[in-house]
Amino acid sequence: MQDMKALLSEKKIIAILRRVPAEKLDRVILALREGGVRFMEVTFDQSSPTCLTDTAAAIRRVGELAPDVYAGAGTVLTAEQAEAAAAAGAKYVISPDVNPAVIRRTTALGMISMPGALTPSEVLAAYREGASYVKIFPAGDLGPAYIRAIRAPISHIPLLAVGGVDLDNMADFFRAGICGFGIGGNILKKDLLARDDYAGLTELAARYTARAAELTKG
Repeated sequence: MQDMKALLSEKKIIAILRRVPAEKLDRVILALREGGVRFMEVTFDQSSPTCLTDTAAAIRRVGELAPDVYAGAGTVLTAEQAEAAAAAGAKYVISPDVNPAVIRRTTALGMISMPGALTPSEVLAAYREGASYVKIFPAGDLGPAYIRAIRAPISHIPLLAVGGVDLDNMADFFRAGICGFGIGGNILKKDLLARDDYAGLTELAARYTARAAELTKG
């Protein structure tokens, strides 16, 4: 777990794989990995009756195709989903809310918990329950100034920025106190997927990982 935390501190980016068509999944995983991505979050599609098995299969596929990538589960709303993610090989669980049952089950299964929060009260509640990181969502709408403001009393808690993070604002969020980023549509662009432009996806991923490397170097 400490190795994973150290790598996340260095790489900073978790690529969010949301509703990637099954027939494109393998090429997406490989394209992102070639672009330097070492953390991939596969989200549960709560509107799908087969989300439990589909997401577990996708997480397992990340591990098979890219064993040097840390796979995680996203949009985890129940302990059952956390269990399915763990069985598939997930190393961390990301949720949109602060659900004590999910946080506790995640940590009991040996995974890192990254629940979502908005206010300082929610951030502290998540951390008290055992979260290793707390994601601030939607970060893009709130902005770096909000991060700076809430960091004053909770600077000991590692925060991730998710939602609306792009190449232009990554540095601002980092300077505000963010230690990592969850990035979905701004890396996994719909137009690139639509035309099967996996080389373009790799190139874009490489731009994000290069920007994160610049932040690490200072």
